[in-house]
Amino acid sequence: MGSSPLDNRPLDIDGERTIGQLVADASREMSTLVRSEIALAKAEVTGGLKIGGKGAGLLGGAAFMGLLGVIFLLHTLAQVLDIWLPASAAYAIVTVLLFLVAAVLGLLGKKALSQAKPKPEKAIAEAGKTIAAVKSAA
Repeated sequence: MGSSPLDNRPLDIDGERTIGQLVADASREMSTLVRSEIALAKAEVTGGLKIGGKGAGLLGGAAFMGLLGVIFLLHTLAQVLDIWLPASAAYAIVTVLLFLVAAVLGLLGKKALSQAKPKPEKAIAEAGKTIAAVKSAA
Protein backbone atom coordinates (compact mmCIF):
# COMPACT_ATOMS: atom_id res chain seq x y z
CA MET A 1 0.00 0.00 0.00
CA GLY A 2 1.12 3.57 -0.58
CA SER A 3 1.47 6.15 2.11
CA SER A 4 -1.57 8.15 3.08
CA PRO A 5 -1.88 11.68 4.43
CA LEU A 6 -2.53 10.07 7.81
CA ASP A 7 1.06 8.76 7.87
CA ASN A 8 2.43 12.33 7.88
CA ARG A 9 0.54 13.42 11.00
CA PRO A 10 2.49 14.28 14.12
CA LEU A 11 2.64 11.52 16.70
CA ASP A 12 2.38 11.91 20.45
CA ILE A 13 5.32 11.54 22.85
CA ASP A 14 5.33 7.71 22.71
CA GLY A 15 5.36 7.61 18.91
CA GLU A 16 1.69 6.62 18.78
CA ARG A 17 -1.11 8.49 17.07
CA THR A 18 -3.07 10.80 19.32
CA ILE A 19 -6.58 10.09 20.58
CA GLY A 20 -7.85 12.98 18.48
CA GLN A 21 -6.34 11.40 15.37
CA LEU A 22 -7.82 8.03 16.22
CA VAL A 23 -11.27 9.55 16.79
CA ALA A 24 -11.05 11.50 13.53
CA ASP A 25 -10.01 8.35 11.64
CA ALA A 26 -12.81 6.32 13.22
CA SER A 27 -15.32 9.02 12.34
CA ARG A 28 -14.10 9.16 8.74
CA GLU A 29 -14.20 5.36 8.40
CA MET A 30 -17.67 5.21 9.91
CA SER A 31 -18.84 7.84 7.43
CA THR A 32 -17.38 5.84 4.55
CA LEU A 33 -19.03 2.68 5.86
CA VAL A 34 -22.43 4.37 6.14
CA ARG A 35 -22.11 5.74 2.60
CA SER A 36 -21.29 2.29 1.25
CA GLU A 37 -24.27 0.76 3.11
CA ILE A 38 -26.56 3.41 1.60
CA ALA A 39 -25.14 2.70 -1.88
CA LEU A 40 -25.83 -1.02 -1.40
CA ALA A 41 -29.40 -0.31 -0.29
CA LYS A 42 -29.97 1.94 -3.32
CA ALA A 43 -28.64 -0.74 -5.67
CA GLU A 44 -30.94 -3.38 -4.19
CA VAL A 45 -34.02 -1.17 -4.31
CA THR A 46 -33.28 -0.11 -7.88
CA GLY A 47 -32.88 -3.72 -8.98
CA GLY A 48 -36.16 -4.75 -7.36
CA LEU A 49 -38.02 -1.82 -8.89
CA LYS A 50 -36.64 -2.58 -12.35
CA ILE A 51 -37.95 -6.14 -12.13
CA GLY A 52 -41.33 -4.92 -10.88
CA GLY A 53 -41.52 -2.27 -13.62
CA LYS A 54 -40.67 -4.78 -16.30
CA GLY A 55 -43.33 -7.16 -14.98
CA ALA A 56 -45.93 -4.40 -14.88
CA GLY A 57 -45.08 -3.29 -18.42
CA LEU A 58 -45.31 -6.82 -19.75
CA LEU A 59 -48.63 -7.33 -17.97
CA GLY A 60 -49.97 -4.11 -19.46
CA GLY A 61 -48.87 -5.01 -22.99
CA ALA A 62 -50.30 -8.50 -22.69
CA ALA A 63 -53.56 -7.12 -21.35
CA PHE A 64 -53.89 -4.66 -24.24
CA MET A 65 -53.19 -7.25 -26.94
CA GLY A 66 -55.45 -9.74 -25.24
CA LEU A 67 -58.19 -7.13 -25.05
CA LEU A 68 -58.09 -6.56 -28.80
CA GLY A 69 -58.44 -10.28 -29.48
CA VAL A 70 -61.04 -10.79 -26.80
CA ILE A 71 -63.25 -8.03 -28.19
CA PHE A 72 -63.63 -9.89 -31.46
CA LEU A 73 -63.95 -13.28 -29.79
CA LEU A 74 -66.66 -12.08 -27.41
CA HIS A 75 -68.59 -10.33 -30.14
CA THR A 76 -68.49 -13.57 -32.14
CA LEU A 77 -69.63 -15.53 -29.07
CA ALA A 78 -72.52 -13.13 -28.51
CA GLN A 79 -73.56 -13.50 -32.15
CA VAL A 80 -73.48 -17.31 -31.81
CA LEU A 81 -75.56 -17.18 -28.60
CA ASP A 82 -77.95 -14.85 -30.41
CA ILE A 83 -78.94 -17.86 -32.51
CA TRP A 84 -80.61 -19.50 -29.48
CA LEU A 85 -81.25 -16.54 -27.13
CA PRO A 86 -82.35 -12.93 -27.47
CA ALA A 87 -79.45 -10.57 -28.26
CA SER A 88 -79.65 -8.87 -24.85
CA ALA A 89 -79.31 -12.21 -23.02
CA ALA A 90 -76.42 -13.26 -25.25
CA TYR A 91 -74.52 -10.03 -24.56
CA ALA A 92 -75.29 -10.27 -20.82
CA ILE A 93 -73.74 -13.73 -20.68
CA VAL A 94 -70.66 -12.49 -22.53
CA THR A 95 -70.38 -9.47 -20.20
CA VAL A 96 -70.41 -11.68 -17.09
CA LEU A 97 -67.74 -13.86 -18.68
CA LEU A 98 -65.65 -10.74 -19.33
CA PHE A 99 -65.81 -9.65 -15.71
CA LEU A 100 -64.79 -13.12 -14.50
CA VAL A 101 -61.75 -13.17 -16.79
CA ALA A 102 -60.82 -9.63 -15.70
CA ALA A 103 -60.91 -10.68 -12.04
CA VAL A 104 -58.65 -13.69 -12.67
CA LEU A 105 -56.16 -11.61 -14.67
CA GLY A 106 -56.15 -8.92 -12.00
CA LEU A 107 -55.32 -11.45 -9.29
CA LEU A 108 -52.51 -12.95 -11.40
CA GLY A 109 -51.06 -9.49 -12.06
CA LYS A 110 -51.17 -8.60 -8.38
CA LYS A 111 -49.36 -11.83 -7.53
CA ALA A 112 -46.64 -11.11 -10.13
CA LEU A 113 -46.07 -7.59 -8.78
CA SER A 114 -45.92 -8.82 -5.19
CA GLN A 115 -42.99 -11.09 -6.10
CA ALA A 116 -40.77 -8.07 -6.86
CA LYS A 117 -38.48 -7.44 -3.88
CA PRO A 118 -37.53 -3.77 -3.64
CA LYS A 119 -36.62 -4.19 0.04
CA PRO A 120 -32.83 -3.90 0.54
CA GLU A 121 -32.43 -7.15 2.48
CA LYS A 122 -28.65 -7.44 1.97
CA ALA A 123 -28.05 -3.85 3.06
CA ILE A 124 -30.18 -4.34 6.17
CA ALA A 125 -28.27 -7.50 7.05
CA GLU A 126 -24.90 -5.78 6.48
CA ALA A 127 -25.98 -2.79 8.58
CA GLY A 128 -26.98 -5.15 11.37
CA LYS A 129 -23.58 -6.84 11.24
CA THR A 130 -21.86 -3.45 11.29
CA ILE A 131 -23.85 -2.30 14.31
CA ALA A 132 -23.10 -5.55 16.11
CA ALA A 133 -19.38 -5.21 15.34
CA VAL A 134 -19.28 -1.60 16.53
CA LYS A 135 -21.14 -2.49 19.75
CA SER A 136 -18.84 -5.41 20.46
CA ALA A 137 -15.75 -3.26 19.84
CA ALA A 138 -16.98 -0.50 22.16
